[in-house]
Amino acid sequence: MLRKGLNGLVAAVQLLSRVPLPVQVPFDPPTLAVSLLSFPLAGLLIGVLTAGASALFQLLDMPLLAAALTLGWWIALTGGLHLDGWMDTADGVLSGRPREQMLEIMKDSRVGAMGVIAGFMLLLVKFAALVTLFERTDSTSVWMMLALGPVWSRWWMTAAIVIWPSAREGGMGAMFRAASSKHAAGAAVMAIAVSVAVAAMLRLEVVQSVVAVAVIAGAAAAVGLLLAIWLGRKLGGLTGDTYGAMNEASEAAGLIAICLLCTSWTL
Repeated sequence: MLRKGLNGLVAAVQLLSRVPLPVQVPFDPPTLAVSLLSFPLAGLLIGVLTAGASALFQLLDMPLLAAALTLGWWIALTGGLHLDGWMDTADGVLSGRPREQMLEIMKDSRVGAMGVIAGFMLLLVKFAALVTLFERTDSTSVWMMLALGPVWSRWWMTAAIVIWPSAREGGMGAMFRAASSKHAAGAAVMAIAVSVAVAAMLRLEVVQSVVAVAVIAGAAAAVGLLLAIWLGRKLGGLTGDTYGAMNEASEAAGLIAICLLCTSWTL
């Protein structure tokens, strides 16, 4: 059991990030199903590395530059994997074509006009949110909260994988065919545990810490849910690209939620 869990953790980190782990594990359906339990942990790793970089860039006292460097580092941690899914999804679902043609467009490695526009808008929103954080706060609590967004956006991916059917035979849906609701539920428990641990380190009152976690998690889940419903109707299911797209949207929602919290509480 322990070996399966560790294999799942390694698979999750290798699948969702570019953080080097010099370990080889089988990427078979049973291992990938167990890996869902560790999706929030992979998100935490990305979030902590991003938060740590943000705290360092804060020392530059140049909000625009700090935001640009943070965003670049954030993208590098995933190798642009989810961003690519966001752009491919935009190319397909915004093409106005029939369902089968949408799926074919999404498989094309080339990025079209809608993908470029969607990618630009997403990065603009994240950049603007980061600039807001760098301009309005110097509290370490903010950067610790930043680590929670990737945790809950990765959890939402586990829920989407097990709730919605695959839009095409093979692909990412087939890879996770052994996954079930118990894996998504386990991932939720993991995300809550991680969030409690992070909240305990926040230099906020207990009530504020609870509210912060609830708002960030709620924003990520709500945006992910709305996007999953819309994409599911458009495509008849979900694909690997749409999982990445939902992750990006949920991360952005979490980031905006942090901005709102910082503005409300003057952190």
